[in-house]
Amino acid sequence: MLDLNEYLPYLINRVGAAVSEAFGAELARDALTISMWRVLAVLLHNGPQYMTNLAELTTVEPSTLSRLVATMQRRGLVTRKRNAADGRHVRVALSARGATLTTGLLPAAAQLQDRMIAELPAADVATLRQLLKKVHATIHAGAARSERESV
Repeated sequence: MLDLNEYLPYLINRVGAAVSEAFGAELARDALTISMWRVLAVLLHNGPQYMTNLAELTTVEPSTLSRLVATMQRRGLVTRKRNAADGRHVRVALSARGATLTTGLLPAAAQLQDRMIAELPAADVATLRQLLKKVHATIHAGAARSERESV
């Protein structure tokens, strides 16, 4: 029988939910959601992105992301620009207001991370990061393989 207390997807989901809840209160002060934060943080870290890339980097479903980015644009947090050669491609960038807001939230994000790892030795934190990246890459590779096989 499956023991949820040992089941990795369940444990990862619980950690993700706890992180979202803890940081959600901070974001609510600026009327932001976790998904908005992910968009802002990705754009701050990676620079302007086309919607396809942004969906992948934020793990927000493309149609949801389109509505989210439209809301963020109305609030002056991001800008959108269609590709002149192919109007289907939309490039999203942080506005000055969005960059200021995101930069202002970075200390709270760092504090949350510090709280999360406070009881872990640095070597364990490094291992955890490495393992999470590897698990993500493995899942991503498996999904891509399944898509190729179904064609």
